[in-house]
Amino acid sequence: DFELLNCDHSSLITKKSGKNISDLRPDIVHQELMSLLDSPLNKAGKLQIYVSTTKGVLIEVSSELRIPRTFKRFSGLMVQLLHKLKIKGTSTNVTLLKVIKNPISRHLPAGARIYGFSVVGTKYNPRLLAAKLPEDVPVVFYFGAMASGHITIEEHPEIEEMISVSEFSLSGALAINRVLGAVENEWGVV
Repeated sequence: DFELLNCDHSSLITKKSGKNISDLRPDIVHQELMSLLDSPLNKAGKLQIYVSTTKGVLIEVSSELRIPRTFKRFSGLMVQLLHKLKIKGTSTNVTLLKVIKNPISRHLPAGARIYGFSVVGTKYNPRLLAAKLPEDVPVVFYFGAMASGHITIEEHPEIEEMISVSEFSLSGALAINRVLGAVENEWGVV
């Protein structure tokens, strides 16, 4: 049997492999995907979600995916995806998860404004950020999914501006909820 390496259940394996245990946090990705997929913006068809792993695997996530609520089931789904490279719905023929070719930039909309989120970015009230977003071009948000540290423009040169939505360090799921809630209010998605 295969399983995702994570900091709670794989400490002996990670110690032997020399990997930093805090870098192995698929549980954070699980929380963030639940926030994204459960959002009214997603249900209104306004989100396209991609996940990029530390190993460089790029995953396209369908807005129709109903993410498993338990981490154990989520982990099993991700292992299945990494083996089969595609997950289809059981009652429909819709592809729910798919491993796609890098780089991410080839999948982003042309002319999009790209924002990264980090505690060290320019601070914005989420409502003011949502009000300043351009209406005439697509918008792309990059959120990190790590226990410590943050995404950077050096790692993702396509990011135009780094933004913070709090003076405090927030979990990725909370940052996502704050940003999406503000955008939903601004765009009238309820």
